Amino acid sequence: MLKKLFQSLRSPLRRAKHVRSTPEILSAQQHPLRRGQFSRYAVSVVERLQSAGYQAYLVGGCVRDLLIDIDPKDFDVATSATPEQVRAEFRNARVIGRRFKLVHVHFGREIIEVATFRANHPQEGDDDEDSNLSSRNESGRILRDNVYGSLEDDAQRRDFTINALYFDVTGERILDYARGMHDIRNQQIRLIGDPEQRYQEDPVRMLRAVRFAAKLDFEIEPHSAAPIRRLAPMLREIPSARLFDEVLKLFLAGYAEYVYELLIELELFEPLFPASAAALKRNPEYTDKLIRLALASTDSRIHKGKTVTPAFLFAALLWPALPARVLLMQDRGMPPIPAMQEAAHQLIAEQCQRIAIPKRFTIPIREIWDMQERLPRRQGKRADLLLENPRFRAGYDFLLLREDAGEDLGGLGDWWTDYQDATDSERRSMIRDLGSKEDAVNGAPRKRRRSGGAKRKRSTPSGE
Repeated sequence: MLKKLFQSLRSPLRRAKHVRSTPEILSAQQHPLRRGQFSRYAVSVVERLQSAGYQAYLVGGCVRDLLIDIDPKDFDVATSATPEQVRAEFRNARVIGRRFKLVHVHFGREIIEVATFRANHPQEGDDDEDSNLSSRNESGRILRDNVYGSLEDDAQRRDFTINALYFDVTGERILDYARGMHDIRNQQIRLIGDPEQRYQEDPVRMLRAVRFAAKLDFEIEPHSAAPIRRLAPMLREIPSARLFDEVLKLFLAGYAEYVYELLIELELFEPLFPASAAALKRNPEYTDKLIRLALASTDSRIHKGKTVTPAFLFAALLWPALPARVLLMQDRGMPPIPAMQEAAHQLIAEQCQRIAIPKRFTIPIREIWDMQERLPRRQGKRADLLLENPRFRAGYDFLLLREDAGEDLGGLGDWWTDYQDATDSERRSMIRDLGSKEDAVNGAPRKRRRSGGAKRKRSTPSGE
């Protein structure tokens, strides 16, 4: 479809620095998109708003993705109607958000997101600035974005050119204000406007640039990439809860390993994972390999349609920072297991200051790490009890990940692999062999059985 698109563009696109006041209009003969490719609910929302006298278009990711032959996950509508006017048109709609008011129109499980055309914010000191509609902090970050405007205004304040394409369902035309078709053709991620100012308005745009580059396999245009390394520390100003959502979008969409490479290259990894970035400097080979293996495994599972859990992902991203902290606790006189527990608690607490990982994930992270201390202790009935532990599988997978990254764990991963497939008698033999090996290492003789068949006295009332 992308090849068809490029061939169908009848005239070369001239390069421009700013958004056009009038759009480049591509007729149905100049592009491959048709209304039937979009969600029928999204199309019906557009038509309903147009019938009520408002301007309305499909916009953003759904247009962009269909142009490059990707199935969209969401369908967004941009309109001249205010949120309250949209709400009045649909009984199945509700207004959400304060920082950025939107309307969600519900059709069963599908939600069509409707946004009113936005305009640029008044500059600092302008008399018409209304803090209820628009506000910024001292560094220029937008705190509230409810300044409404025209379609042209809306195109200008969108983040990337490839997201400023509007599809008119009535005439099946594409309205291109920011040369987005040009950048799709050249496979580039380009910010609209001055990159430094746009990143200062919302530093998360730096992460969005990485996400789109990885998802679409595009390059970040050099002028748009240039300020990122210098402005990367601004991510520390972003609310930790918002960063959690952004990190999930980065790492749980099937291209996490490429995202990681871009984050490292653009120096965005450290503001997100400071302890892990420090571990990369201390022990680069092991840390990089473990993280890459975990991300590659996550990508593979997603492509196969398997479930993934953020807990395992965060456990892998943070693990390389843990051993040094455990050793520090032990140097202070703390026993190994309490040292591990305290180091894990501190590491997760510090990470949550940057990325607000919910408790439903921090608890499994701790349990996966705890299994790394328990899996070596297999004597007696411990091995069977560990197999019954709900976190055994995640702990076992994490153990294999550590070995694949280069940790020498004395063949522990192979032992647990064999133990899971063994019969009961084979398992008993494996446990006995463990005792024999420990006796050999410690130089201790094995205990002899009592002669004459005398039974050993039970030391507990239960007979165990």
